[in-house]
Amino acid sequence: MPADAPKLKLYNTLTRKKEAFEPLDPNTVRMYVCGPTVYDFAHIGNARPVIVFDVLYRLLRHLYGAERVIYARNITDVDDKINARAVRDFPDLPLNEAIAKVTETTASQFHKDVAALGCLEPTYEPRATAHIDGMIAMIETLIAKGHAYAAGGEVLFRVSSMAEYGQLSGRNLEDNIAGARVAVESHKENPADFVLWKQSSENEPGWDSPWGRGRPGWHIECSAMSKALLGETFDIHGGGLDLIFPHHENEIAQSCCANDTSQMARYWMHNGYLQVEGKKMSKSEGNFVTIHDLLETEKFGGRKWPGEVLRLAMLMTHYREPIDFSVARLEEAENRLAGWQRAADGSKAVEPDASALTELSDDINFSRSASVIDAMARKANRGESGAAHCLAATLTFLGLPLDSLITSDAVDTWSVDDQIQARLGALAAKDFSFADGIRNKLAEQGIQLMDYKDPETGERRTKWEVKR
Repeated sequence: MPADAPKLKLYNTLTRKKEAFEPLDPNTVRMYVCGPTVYDFAHIGNARPVIVFDVLYRLLRHLYGAERVIYARNITDVDDKINARAVRDFPDLPLNEAIAKVTETTASQFHKDVAALGCLEPTYEPRATAHIDGMIAMIETLIAKGHAYAAGGEVLFRVSSMAEYGQLSGRNLEDNIAGARVAVESHKENPADFVLWKQSSENEPGWDSPWGRGRPGWHIECSAMSKALLGETFDIHGGGLDLIFPHHENEIAQSCCANDTSQMARYWMHNGYLQVEGKKMSKSEGNFVTIHDLLETEKFGGRKWPGEVLRLAMLMTHYREPIDFSVARLEEAENRLAGWQRAADGSKAVEPDASALTELSDDINFSRSASVIDAMARKANRGESGAAHCLAATLTFLGLPLDSLITSDAVDTWSVDDQIQARLGALAAKDFSFADGIRNKLAEQGIQLMDYKDPETGERRTKWEVKR
């Protein structure tokens, strides 16, 4: 990392504080983020972690070098919800074929959606079904070390075997037992013990194992996949706030106990919850919105929304804070992005602005970074040397492209006023070519300028109005 690069700080859920980021290996940064379970189109809540950790991925690549950052985001393609969807949608097909149709269709749609949101492809995108052997091997290790046991046709993790269980969520074992959303079954030693492996019937997908034909529990999948791709301990593990307990808590238990390590990941990062138009998103509320709905249909706000607008709307709230996703938020993002793009239009990307990156490096503080971008846009509108090029580079870095300009009916008043002041300065300096360029650029946006003399001072003034 260059000596003058901004120092990255990240809020660590594990320690409940913001910490300076230092990778385990100075030559390689390793990050794992929980991806989708591919049984249906990804909803707008699924988009938030994808966008948030894409920005972090871009920042890490900038700070450490693209070739030195490994980003794994998994796909869960074995799950009871997938099985149910396969049976419902393809009742005439053998189950394995039906499951393949569901997972391939929904995974393909997910890739299309997140690409439209401006997200880079991760280094690795492991699928659970390709890592079954690793899961079985980890479960065997846990049993051998006394951390797991077979009972009632299942293999269960023995939570009492790990003194530190609950360190991520801050819940002690008694709290976990009281709040566990699991059936208290007679074969469990403890109600909080969770499934590592479960039996499969003839009508369910399954793999041969020492405990009979079955399939993995959800939590063991990420432990096995992250170990295979990133090692026993890695730098950053991310996901939504809802995954802290039980999913990430159980990942830590499995991984640390199987690998004899004190940590699975050093920094745990979680984005906040999302609601839609002031309410929790649910199908019963009628406000369940998929990424595909927003991009391709007119179900939300009576129109389609560009992917870069969705991206900016997500980023305008700090990633750890709850977000209310609304039409008004999308309109605000669209107007702001349109102003930025107009100011940078026709410029060549150089290097992103150092101040914007410094703000972003403080726990992905996009709001403060956006304020720097606003200032850059004003400078670009005033014609300050290099400002538009720097603005273009910063927007490109953030995944907010310039190749498809947003058209918005809203007018950036501060942008227009800045351009008018720049034009008046050019006229005073007799740089008529530059002044005409500003007038023409504003005219293309439907903004008509009218020059007049101040009746008291005799100075040139300009007023404007929108003519569309």
